[in-house]
Amino acid sequence: MKLTADQENTIENFVDAQGLKIRTLRDDIIDHLCCVIESELGRDKTFEQLLEKALLDLAPDGLIEIQYKTIFLLNAKRIIIMKKLMYLIGLTGSVTLTAGVTFKLLRIPFGPDLFIVGFLTLLLVFIPLLAIDRYKVALSKTISVKTKIILGVVAAIITGLSGLFKLMHLQGADLLLMIGTFIFTFGFLPFYFFTMYKKSVS
Repeated sequence: MKLTADQENTIENFVDAQGLKIRTLRDDIIDHLCCVIESELGRDKTFEQLLEKALLDLAPDGLIEIQYKTIFLLNAKRIIIMKKLMYLIGLTGSVTLTAGVTFKLLRIPFGPDLFIVGFLTLLLVFIPLLAIDRYKVALSKTISVKTKIILGVVAAIITGLSGLFKLMHLQGADLLLMIGTFIFTFGFLPFYFFTMYKKSVS
């Protein structure tokens, strides 16, 4: 049974409302939904029920998720290179930090310098890159998940800087620690447990 012009417009308007930016993907999704619904139309379900079922079968996490996956596939090589670079930075920072602690304990020269370089590499380079990567993954998810990531990173960076300030005997270490702890306790943790609760009841 063929779709009416109004039904086709309904499908197009719904897909357009999802914010898809890839035109060809948008057209392919509309064609797919029209074909699926037409094959089932005229049986025991209404057009609205068939549209809802077709959308659920095609994209249970929303149509925008298909766009993110398409962009990932189109940029897979570049994304893989970026991930390798990110993990290499994390490994370099960890090794440098560990070497700095070891050198400092053994009273070998450059121990404190290695410690600071490794610490700053992890804190100001690796953690923000990791957070950006996680945030991109969570773009299609709820605001609570995205806010949790942002608050967690901010709390980690501020708390880490307070520890570095303390080790280097710089002013403001206590204030940074208080701010970082406040953000972690009253910002990150509520969102963290809220998302855990939502997962447990869903």
